[in-house]
Amino acid sequence: MTMYEKTFPNKRFRLTLEFLQKHVSTSETIFDFGVPNPFSKIMEENGYTVKNTKGEDLDNDHTALQTEDYTVFTAFEIFEHLLNPYTILQNVKCDKLLISIPLRLWFSPAYRSKTDMWDRHYHEFEDWQLDWLLEKTGWKITDRLQFTHPVKKLGLRPLLRYFTPRYYIVAAEKIKA
Repeated sequence: MTMYEKTFPNKRFRLTLEFLQKHVSTSETIFDFGVPNPFSKIMEENGYTVKNTKGEDLDNDHTALQTEDYTVFTAFEIFEHLLNPYTILQNVKCDKLLISIPLRLWFSPAYRSKTDMWDRHYHEFEDWQLDWLLEKTGWKITDRLQFTHPVKKLGLRPLLRYFTPRYYIVAAEKIKA
């Protein structure tokens, strides 16, 4: 919880949970891509069975995607950190997924932590880029939502965050050949 010590994303977590509940039943098993985190705990508290990765380099090691038993794949706020999300999507072995990403903001540079090499955004997606990535890897989007993320600060960029969508979440199903 340290990463959210002063800025816990209540709105993002609430909307993500509502979207999840709309598309995923608690009888399904979720493989949540990434290490256990505050949102995976929220999913568990709401009756979901959640499995996570163990901290391996997800760009190079897809073992968990192939060995875990799951019916839904989720990747909330993780694809922007990966160098190659294309191969991840090719290796998902279930037929349903939910993915959320922070959208690229024209008025803000790509996020890059100076102290944590894992906490950097390689991709700053626009919505069409995630849509295309899913289409190219054999997924059909069944629902989508964009929403803002206002911050309680003064200035032009904080003002822009009140009406510029910051997050994009999609539900998709694997296209059967």
